Amino acid sequence: MRIAQVSPLIESVPPRAYGGTERVVHYLTETLVRMGHEVTLFASGDSRTSARLVPVADRALRLDPARPDPVIWHTLMVDHVRELCHSFDVIHFHIDTVHLPVATQWEAPSLTTLHGRLDLPDLKPLYRRFHSHPLVSISDSQRAPLPWANWLATVHHGLPLDLYTFHPRAQDYFAFVGRISPEKRCDRAIEIAIACNTPLRIAAKVDAADRQYYRQAIEPLLDHPLVTFIGEIDDAAKDDFVGNAKALLAPIDWPEPFGLVAIEAMACGTPVISYAHGAVPEVIDEGVTGFIVRDQQQAIAAARQVDRIDRRGCRQCFERRFSAQRMAGQYLALYRELTCQRVAA
Repeated sequence: MRIAQVSPLIESVPPRAYGGTERVVHYLTETLVRMGHEVTLFASGDSRTSARLVPVADRALRLDPARPDPVIWHTLMVDHVRELCHSFDVIHFHIDTVHLPVATQWEAPSLTTLHGRLDLPDLKPLYRRFHSHPLVSISDSQRAPLPWANWLATVHHGLPLDLYTFHPRAQDYFAFVGRISPEKRCDRAIEIAIACNTPLRIAAKVDAADRQYYRQAIEPLLDHPLVTFIGEIDDAAKDDFVGNAKALLAPIDWPEPFGLVAIEAMACGTPVISYAHGAVPEVIDEGVTGFIVRDQQQAIAAARQVDRIDRRGCRQCFERRFSAQRMAGQYLALYRELTCQRVAA
């Protein structure tokens, strides 16, 4: 098939460090190319891909010191897609909303995977207006605020099986990976580690919007001798950082749409301890790949008994449920369904 993948421009594909959506677009794109499909990737010019790259901005917007306007550059990208739409059998959008007024008017069928939270009030009138556009959720729980939308399917994220190394034995520390923000609750992770008298290593980025929160709520906690703040890390560093940990702590406080770092940990054999918000109960198999908790007391108790988890069984569950091959296969079935519908119409 001739497939267009339309990625956000905030990060490159793949991202240098943090960037969940662009990372998933990369895994999907590369897997589809290996399966023999003709894939075109619309992304930033500093992306690396086996597909045909259509570079829209010269570099990832977040890293551009000129601070370009994301709305303008994503609008330009949609127009690039419009110019080439006749070249594709299907167009797969991973950007939020800017394409919706025009995507249904093109010759090629299209679909959009929604990667973020959907409980924001402005989204209801938007998706009611564009109710015919096909959508894909990354978890069943993500759909809850918009159950009436035109959902084609839920497709859980997947990773290449050789991306992360299985680590059969853990070192004596917990890991926290992600963003420093109120909803990710790094403060809870610090509390859990201290209660267990176990070191915590934090690999996280601090966005401009969260700098005040970081300075006021998190930075004072980093002085504890058990806590080490490392900053952003890339995939190569993440393998050992997460793989050597006793557990990944993800004590979130928001409706997590999926939680990519959880399956990255599972790929290493590292169990995950997370609060039961959003997609967590869909992603973590209780007692097999980690523990699902509802308060700090449960989280601390889970962390103290995390050695009960069989790390090899954790890895095997990842291979069975969260491979990039499985993800690409599910999307291919949706692409074919849409193209058949267009021919029938």
